[in-house]
Order: sequence, then structure tokens, then C-alpha cells
Amino acid sequence: MIVFLLPSSGYDPTEAAVPWAALRDAGYDVRFATPDGRVAPADRRLTDTGFSWLSPWLMTRRAELAAYRRLTDDAWFRAPLSYAEVDPACLTGLFVPGGHARGMRTLLEDATAQRLFARVFLVGLPVGAVCHGVLLAARAKDPATGRSVLYGRRTTALTSLLELTAWNLTRLWLGRYYRTYPATVQAEVTAALADPGHFLAGPPLPVRDTATRPGRGFTVRDGNYVSARWPGDCHRLAADYLELVRSHRRTPAPSTPESGN
Repeated sequence: MIVFLLPSSGYDPTEAAVPWAALRDAGYDVRFATPDGRVAPADRRLTDTGFSWLSPWLMTRRAELAAYRRLTDDAWFRAPLSYAEVDPACLTGLFVPGGHARGMRTLLEDATAQRLFARVFLVGLPVGAVCHGVLLAARAKDPATGRSVLYGRRTTALTSLLELTAWNLTRLWLGRYYRTYPATVQAEVTAALADPGHFLAGPPLPVRDTATRPGRGFTVRDGNYVSARWPGDCHRLAADYLELVRSHRRTPAPSTPESGN
């Protein structure tokens, strides 16, 4: 099974739903894990509340929101594991979406999630991460070296340009909503790498991809790991991660959890 690691709340719905839908539609067994095994909602500002006049640019797009609504109806989404219950020996892959809301910290700062990510990454299973989700990879340590598992790898993540632009547009009324941590995601991830040049920011003026035009997105693949920057890369990320999973090995068709689980 492929497990999506979610925080207690506050993740980006596009970054979870678009890759999930690609895997699910391809017949893969996709499940979810949260800190305590409770159902985790996405960031409500991205699904319902909005951003006033900036909503057309910052809110989740209609098609991606429909994918998220479909995800929330999935039986495995409604019966998540806790991080501690995930058995790495049963996994065929791991995926980590991102998000800006403070609830993301329940994933990114969780030692169990960090150890799980490191173990899956180091044994060579297909791993994907996007936006703030790459922080979990940066913080996951190789027990043999004490360094991040990303040391010696190439990656992307939410760029400082994207993060600071969104923050400057919204900080007068949203405060630090777009600044989950004092350091930008790009700064922390780059600090974990063997060479600053291993962080690839992609085109300076990103354009959102779509289901019919995934080539607009930007991803970085390095071995068993693929990463992306923001929701606008997620259709390409979904295709690239699906290809990574397929190239590793086939997995069984999804089953359905028993009622009451």
C-alpha cells in the first residue's frame, strides 16, 4: 500500500487530492495516516473561507476541489492509521503533501513521521513530497550519518519567491499565515543539502498546470524521490509519482476497510 502522511489539519487540498486521484484511478491501494489516527481536514481557507479579492488566484481551483471532495468520501480517508501504526514493511510508497496553515506542524515536527519517512526513503521505495511536505524530508535523518536523507540528493520545494510573494500579498490581514516558520521552506531545505546547487527552483514565473496540460508544472526526480514546489505543479507531480511507482513494482488492487474500522 501507498500511504499519504497528513497532519491533523491544514494541508493543501490540491497537493493531496490530485496525486491521490491519479494513484487511485490507476488501481493502487492508497491509505492515509495522521498523528493520532483521526480524520484530517484540509485547510478550510483553501476550500471554503477564501482570500477576499485574492481568491481567484489563491484558492483551490474548481476541478482540484472536486478531487478533494472525492478524496474525503474515500473509505480509507475516513479510517486513517496513526503514524505509529504504519508498518514500513507493508508499504510500497509514501507521499507527503504540504500546506501553509499551522496545523501542518503536527506532521512536520513529528518524530515518528520523520523516522518513518527516513526508513521508507532509505530502502528505496517510491517517495513523493511537495511544498512544505519537503520539510519532512529535510528533517528526516539517516541514522548512519545523522544527516538529512536529502543530503546528496536534488530536490525542489516551495520557493522563497512563491512563499514571500503570497505572504506580502496577505500579511496585512492574515499575519503569518503564509510563513509557517521564520525561515522560508527553501532556506531550510537548502541548508540540509550537500550543495546549495542541489535545490532547483524551476522557472521564476511559475504557471499552474492542469490535468490536460501537466507539462506546465515543474518537478525534480532523483532516484526513488520526486518533489514539486506548489499546487500548480501537482498534475505533473501526480504523473511523475505514478510513473515512479509503476517502475518500482506493481501493487495489489485497493480493498475496502471493514465497516466500523
